Order: sequence, then C-alpha cells, then structure tokens
Amino acid sequence: MSDVNSNTQQPYNHANEQPTTVRPVMQPDNPYASTRGSIMTKQLPAFDEAMINKYNRSGPRYTSYPTALEFSPMPEGLETKILQNREARAPLSLYFHIPFCRHLCYYCACNKIITKKNSDSGDYLQYLIKEIKHKRRLLAVPDGSDKPLVKQLHLGGGTPTFLSDEEMVQLWAFLQTQFEFLPEDEGDYSIEIDPRELSGETLKVLRNLGFNRVSLGVQDLDETVQIAVNRVHSAELIENVLTEARGLGFHSINIDLIYGLPHQTPDTLDKTVRRIIEMSPDRLSVFNYAHLPERFKAQRQIKEEDLPDPAAKLTMLGNTINTLSEAGYQYIGIDHFAKPDDELAVAQREGKLHRNFQGYTIMGDCDLLGFGVSSISQIANANTRYILQNDTDLQAYQASIDAAQSNPAVMPAVKVIKTSIKDRLREYVIMNLLCHDYIDFKDVNQKFGIDAITYFIEEIQQLGAMQEDKLIDMDAAGIRVLPKGRLLGRNVAMVFDEYLDKKHKNRFSKVI
Repeated sequence: MSDVNSNTQQPYNHANEQPTTVRPVMQPDNPYASTRGSIMTKQLPAFDEAMINKYNRSGPRYTSYPTALEFSPMPEGLETKILQNREARAPLSLYFHIPFCRHLCYYCACNKIITKKNSDSGDYLQYLIKEIKHKRRLLAVPDGSDKPLVKQLHLGGGTPTFLSDEEMVQLWAFLQTQFEFLPEDEGDYSIEIDPRELSGETLKVLRNLGFNRVSLGVQDLDETVQIAVNRVHSAELIENVLTEARGLGFHSINIDLIYGLPHQTPDTLDKTVRRIIEMSPDRLSVFNYAHLPERFKAQRQIKEEDLPDPAAKLTMLGNTINTLSEAGYQYIGIDHFAKPDDELAVAQREGKLHRNFQGYTIMGDCDLLGFGVSSISQIANANTRYILQNDTDLQAYQASIDAAQSNPAVMPAVKVIKTSIKDRLREYVIMNLLCHDYIDFKDVNQKFGIDAITYFIEEIQQLGAMQEDKLIDMDAAGIRVLPKGRLLGRNVAMVFDEYLDKKHKNRFSKVI
C-alpha cells in the first residue's frame, strides 16, 4: 500500500465489501517546528498503512520505565522508609482505585469487582481512610506547613461513581484534613465516570467539592456493538452528561472510545466519532481493543468471529485520526487527542508534557501516591525513584490494612521497582520521544553527564531502518519523530528499553 497522503490507499471496509478511502491530512511545511511550536505548527500524524503493518508489534505503553513487568517482591519495612525519606517539598499527585462496577463490560481488562451491593463501597471507603491515615503519618511536610501539598488527584477504577454522593463528600472532607490542596483553578482534580451510574446530583456534588475534570467511558454509540460488549447507553445520555458538566464549569471533559470491538465497522465507528465531535469534548482517548481472553475472563464473552479483521481495524484507525485532525484536535500521542487550547495540548507544544501511570499529564513534578487495591505509587528519594504496587486481591489488601492497625510496620504495597540512574536516563529518553517526538542529545549530555551518541550507539544503529523509512530523522543534534512515525512512537521508544526481550513479548498489546 502507498502512503495515505498520496490519496491512493484503499483499505478494506467490512461493512459493505467496498474499498473506503482513508482521507489525507495536510502536513505542515516544517515538521520539526512542532516540538516547541505554535498551534498551527504542531505536526499531525501521517497514516501510512505499509509502515504500520511493517512495525506493528507488541509493546509497552510506557506509563512507567521500567514497566510494571519488572516488579519484584517488596522487602519488609521498605515502603515505610520510602515514604519517610520522600522529599517533603515535592508536591503530590493522589490516585484512588475504586474497583467496583455494577455491570461487567466484556472488553474490560481493568482490576474490577462486579457487585450490586451498595454496602461494598462503604466498607471499602473505610479501608481507604485507614490507608490514607497510615501513609500520611509517614510523610514529612515542607518547612512552615503542617500538610503535604497536593496538585493533582484522580479517582479511577472500576467505576469511581460506584461511591454514593455522600461517600464522595466523606472522602473529600477527610482528605482536606490530611493534605493541602491547590485551589481548583490551579490544581488538576479528575474522576472517571460511567454515565449510566450518576444520580441526578452527582456532577453538582463533584464540582462543588472541587473536581474540575471528568472522563466518560463511552467506547461506542452503535447499539449492536454496545449489546455485544454489554455496555448499552444512548447518545442522548452522553450528550446530556457533557452538557451538564460543561454548564457546571468543569475545565476539561474527556471521552474514551475503543476501536476493534465486535460488530464494529469503519462506517459505524465513523458515525460514532462524528457524533462525539458534535458533542465537542476537550479530550479523546481512542484505544485499540486487545482481545486476550486467555488472560481476561470477561473477554471470553466476546466471539472472535464478531471481531473486525486487521484491515478493517486499520481503516478505523486511519479514518478516526483524520476525522479528529480535520475537526481541529491535536494528536498528543499513543491514543490521545485534545483541543489545541486544552492544557495537555498547550503543555506539549511548550515542552512541558509528562507521562506516568495516569497517562499524559501536566504535573510531572509530582510524586504519585496510590491508595486502594492494585494502586501504584511513584516516589522519588534523591537520585532513586521507587515504583510500588498494592496487592491486586481485595481481601489481601484489606488484610494488610487491618494488620497495620496493630503493627505500624505493615504496609499495603507488595511489589516494588527501584530505578537506577541508568533507568532514569533511559526513562528520560523514552518519555521525551513519547511526549515531544524529540530527544536533544546536548540536553541529555548536560543532565546525565554522558556523550549520548557514544552511549546509545547501538540504539542509534538500530534506528537506521526507521530513518530509511522516514519514521524518524537523526543527526548530531538529536532524534526527531516524523509525521509517519508519530503513530509508531512506541516502536521508537522500545529501541531504548533495556528490559524488553523475548520473555515479555506476549505480555503487551499491539502498538496499533
């Protein structure tokens, strides 16, 4: 197949057995201007089917480096020392994992518990409060302050709005006694929402508490697809939630979509994307469905024969990228898009975008402190960063919190990664490639005291094929990801991953 920008590509359309053209998107004259450029010079991704087919392999999403596959058992007493030795002046980003859902979405690979018992959330909230108290006692505070500073907070799941409005108020009020929060017009306070699980007052309650960003799981608006994945809701419901959230003054609204679901076709997904664009969310996340029923039991409810074939999925991706680009959305990276005036898009253009377990973020100076079953923390001590994970089993997590009441040495994290200076160097390279499509060798040399070209000579040689395919450009100044390489940024990043080898090859989803 030729480059989509030649306007001759004819991907397969599963809906009507006829070829469908993936619409071309014009590229700026100077693609390199995007790294620190203006709205008009941010380079768009170029959809090249031949290159995607050539490089589409399994790989990490790099919400951390090293990735979660490098966890090892947590030594006794280490989490306590990590929290006690945390740099007190570093602000915090808090993450709370709420695992409960009332309905099972068949595509889901998250850590979740399906239940309709409202009391489950109340019991779980008490464990969260105990964990918060336990960890908070270990945290040093800046001089002249009695509370650690929080700049970012996120509730994920599961379904965070499984918590009742009253329970949400209780959690928020308790957090105010433990931490100092930036004003809501300066901080980033977000929550994931299932539009089907909102009371008539939920959005008002959240906004009044100080939440300023919401993310809605939509996935698809086609009823046949919704039935096949057991997540049925109307477009009108989604639009009503967006309208109310916008009227209440939420700063940013995100919508999640998935391509590659059962019974999806390029035409049906295109209708969904265009309908969502009419609703005008500030951000969109467009995920590739990875069908791994051997690992995720819920996915066994999906019939493989109902899934779109690879060619149809590729068409969906290409059309979605081009439709969103034509509508003015900026491609942030991996599967994220944002309006040009959204904080993520602005941060990317200004070279201030970061990436962590919450995805792309503008709060890169924060330590991430996780609470709840399976939650992950990232804490820096001097030149070392620790990545910690709580137990993924609810009963085991609760048992650790109970044990801590009589033995303060007991902590909920059961896994840890201790990163080295070498890890921090490679993390810096990988995250800059994924966030800004560029790595400046001089910048790396100054930050880490190395000669980057000599240090990474093997990686640079491996990138030769990508340079020949015009996915990247390399010279003595650095490495630039070109328009055709933006969708394959993870492939470029993988070259610098020392841990990525054959033992992990089947543990990740495909890049595209």
